[in-house]
Amino acid sequence: MTATAPRPEAKPTRRPLLVFVPLTVFAALAVLFVIRLYSGDASLLPSALIGREVPPFALPPVEGLPDKPGFSDADLHLGKVTLVNVFASWCVPCHQEHELIMRLSADPALSRAGVRLFGLAYKDDPANIRGFLAEAGDPFAKIGADRKGRTAIDFGVYGVPETFVVKGDGTIAYRFVGPITEESYREAILPGIEKALR
Repeated sequence: MTATAPRPEAKPTRRPLLVFVPLTVFAALAVLFVIRLYSGDASLLPSALIGREVPPFALPPVEGLPDKPGFSDADLHLGKVTLVNVFASWCVPCHQEHELIMRLSADPALSRAGVRLFGLAYKDDPANIRGFLAEAGDPFAKIGADRKGRTAIDFGVYGVPETFVVKGDGTIAYRFVGPITEESYREAILPGIEKALR
């Protein structure tokens, strides 16, 4: 009988440093995201469309609102300044800003200047839109149903609400990201409209 030599003990293997690279990259991206999230004013996000014509689109009306037509890019080339408010019934900030949207629609000076207010209903159910407008009021001359969100993507929308000021020639003059507040109403929206009217 021959004796077998004892096996050497297996040394624990060290994980190569490459295993930690993805974790380090993820951590760095997370820190960068948090810094960007809490720095500056979200309403100042740049838009590649400022100074350019609105993208081509055609939105149908919201089902169940027979007296409220949809709209297309052609409606924004008719010589009148138009505010396009991107909203949704499920959007809490949209409910918060709605009183100010109503105020815009009822402003006699804007009405005399021919300023119109259109709504772009983003990824929303028609029944919910009707309920929201019945309860909070309907400030819109026209409402387009963007059920799949394609038109909002073409406008570069980050999320709802967003409001665009469009000149009479269909050029986007101003973009406001987030809910309109009393301060932004006075200091951003009204000056944006006045500039577009010139």
